[in-house]
Amino acid sequence: MNKYLLTCHHLFFTILIVLSVASCATDSNSGSTGQPPADVGLAPSDEPLKTTAKTDTKTIIFFGNSLSAGYGLDPAQGFVGLIEKRIDSLNLNYKVVNAGNSGETTSGGKERVDWILENYQPDIFVLELGGNDALRGLPVAAAEANLQAIIDAVKNKYPSARILLAGMMAPPNMGNEYTTKFAAMYPRLAKKNNAALIPFLLDKVGGQPELNLPDGIHPNVEGHKIVRETIWKELKGLLDQGRLVN
Repeated sequence: MNKYLLTCHHLFFTILIVLSVASCATDSNSGSTGQPPADVGLAPSDEPLKTTAKTDTKTIIFFGNSLSAGYGLDPAQGFVGLIEKRIDSLNLNYKVVNAGNSGETTSGGKERVDWILENYQPDIFVLELGGNDALRGLPVAAAEANLQAIIDAVKNKYPSARILLAGMMAPPNMGNEYTTKFAAMYPRLAKKNNAALIPFLLDKVGGQPELNLPDGIHPNVEGHKIVRETIWKELKGLLDQGRLVN
C-alpha cells in the first residue's frame, strides 16, 4: 500500500472514531419501521411529495450519515446545502433533499430507504454510507449487500434514477485484508450498477486542522466547500439539462 493510501487510512480511522461517538445516540433510531429518526436532516421547507407522479422539478436525494447531515453546522453550510445553492444559482430545474442521518450504517440505511422513496421521487440518488460499518468491523460482504439492496430499492421503484456512490475507507487497524476488501467494494458496486463514483468523499479535507471543526474531525465551512467540489465533479455529469454544466 502506498504512502498516500496509508495516510488516508490513518486520517479516516480518526474520522470514524469521532463520527461513531457523535452519532451513537441516533444510530438506534433507524430501526425496522423504516421511518426516519428525528434528525433525518430533511429541511423544514422540504415537504414530502406524497405522490409518485412526476413533477416539472427534478429531485436529488443525498442519502448518508452525519457528513451529509452537516454535523456541527447550519445545514445550509454543509456540502448538501452548498450543492443546493450552486444548483439554484445556475437556475437548474432541480431541488435537493438532505436525507443525511447521523450514525447511519448500511443496515440502517437499508431499513430507512423505503420511507424516503415513498415520500420523495429521486432523479439522482447520492449514496454516502459505509463508514460506520468499517469502524465496527462489520463484514464487508454484508455492507456491500446492504448498499446493493439500497441501490436495488431505488432502481426498482424509480428505474430512471441515476446513482452517485460516495466512497470511503476502512481504518488500518482492521488489517490489510479487510481494508483492501473495503476499498474494492465501492468501485465494484459502481461498475455493477453503472453508477457514478466519488473515490473518497473527504479527499483533501480529512485530517487538515484548518478545514475541520475544533474536534479536528468534521469539516468546517471551508472544508465542506472542498467536499462540495469533490462531489460536483461527478454530480454535474448526471444533471440532465441538455447542456454542459461547468
